Amino acid sequence: MPAVSETAAEAWPPLPYAEWGDTCQTLHRWSQIVGKTRLALEPMLNHWWNVTFYVSARGLTTSAMPCSGGRLAEVEFDFLGHELVIRVSDGGRRALPLRPSSVADFYAAYREALAALGIDVHIWPVPVEMADTLPFAEDRVHASYDPEAAQRFFRALVQSDRVFKVFRGQFLGKASPVHFFWGGFDLAVTRFSGRPAPPHPGGAPNVAARVNIEAYTHEVSSAGFWPGIPEAPRAVFYSYAYPAPAGYAAAPVRPSGAFFDEAMGEFLLPYDEVRTAAHPEAALLDFLQSTYEAAANLAHWDRAALERHDPA
Repeated sequence: MPAVSETAAEAWPPLPYAEWGDTCQTLHRWSQIVGKTRLALEPMLNHWWNVTFYVSARGLTTSAMPCSGGRLAEVEFDFLGHELVIRVSDGGRRALPLRPSSVADFYAAYREALAALGIDVHIWPVPVEMADTLPFAEDRVHASYDPEAAQRFFRALVQSDRVFKVFRGQFLGKASPVHFFWGGFDLAVTRFSGRPAPPHPGGAPNVAARVNIEAYTHEVSSAGFWPGIPEAPRAVFYSYAYPAPAGYAAAPVRPSGAFFDEAMGEFLLPYDEVRTAAHPEAALLDFLQSTYEAAANLAHWDRAALERHDPA
């Protein structure tokens, strides 16, 4: 394997799940608490784009959300200062330290901060998209926060976000923002063929059928970055098509470390394959482009109309 430059190694940090899995599981649940705030406040947008976070210069942000009193509110996980910061357009501000703390304590402190700012919101206080259904207010199991690990995760998000945005910019058709889904705890970008898709069969734990049906109303080729879970403890880049065209799983994709995972129904490229590549950005773009081509060619997308062909 070619040597990795020091700069690349710093930009794409190691993210072994064994070392930060407890922090990841706690952050996942904290993010759902904040994410459900956005779900409650934002008007509905196609494919649930109204609920997502975005990578910011300091972490993950809800972006500005409408709230009571004709105001806007924003909540940001600051992984540099290790705070959860709540800002309101009337000048109000509250900050909660990100430190080892149970989900129950985080939930109570967060609700108290919202109330102090006059943000009245009702959320469903139970995790989604995971087998765990322990209510947030009762969860004293997940209580880890390693600041160094959180920063490494943030740095991986920053690099993934940069490359995903380059990839998104090469498409003229409908495409999602590059955004972070707190349900699955993954950063994603999606391209659309423009054609409707059959109703999605679902399958994610603790997710109503209508959620998946709305998410997949139209044909997609979607890709993302996922840090892993206890049952699959490896950070990966993924790519899938819905509906998957005939022959998709056997399609040739790049780079050499990419493969199709039958259980997940997706192409996967381990994060370590990217971060240790001589040119990580090029390796990731190769994966994104080749998996998209597999979906678009086999499903006969109108690529001439959908793709950018100028040097921009």
